[in-house]
Amino acid sequence: MKLVILDRDGTINADSDEFIKSPEEWTPLPGALEAIARLNHAGWHTVIASNQSGLGRGLFDVASLNAMHAKMHKMLSAQGGRIDAVFYCPHSPDEGCQCRKPLPGLFEQIAERFGVDLKGTPVVGDGLRDLQAGSLAGCEPHLVLTGKGAALRGQALPPDYPSGTQVHEDLAAFADWLIARSIPKIAT
Repeated sequence: MKLVILDRDGTINADSDEFIKSPEEWTPLPGALEAIARLNHAGWHTVIASNQSGLGRGLFDVASLNAMHAKMHKMLSAQGGRIDAVFYCPHSPDEGCQCRKPLPGLFEQIAERFGVDLKGTPVVGDGLRDLQAGSLAGCEPHLVLTGKGAALRGQALPPDYPSGTQVHEDLAAFADWLIARSIPKIAT
């Protein structure tokens, strides 16, 4: 199975220090939905792994989160794409769960649900904890320079990023890279 694991806020949609709390606040980043559709058309299954501590903090409820995801699915469908599953951690940072990134719990849930070994599976996120969680699960780390990642534009990656982290301008650039990498080379 060709699987890609994506962070949500800052990778697919605009992020906010005040949290994304409603469908009205959920806005896709330019080119992100089209990038997911291109990945789907190239045979890739896409899954989201997202910290949603706004639930645990009482900033929004599950119905609001589901409405945000319904909006995302509808907008993505209009582009000819899909998200195969959304995994999220609802806990606040002080709850001590195993599913909050940078811990790998969400990734373990994904591996179990899909019956796959995540070794080498691309994980794409805009922040350190996204890539740390994926790396702990054996994933291949990819940073996008959107959301929190924008602060690293033009700089060397700090040493706490997982070894082998690849950097892409945005989700569209990552999709172009992955699709090009997966095209078989023709011997001449």
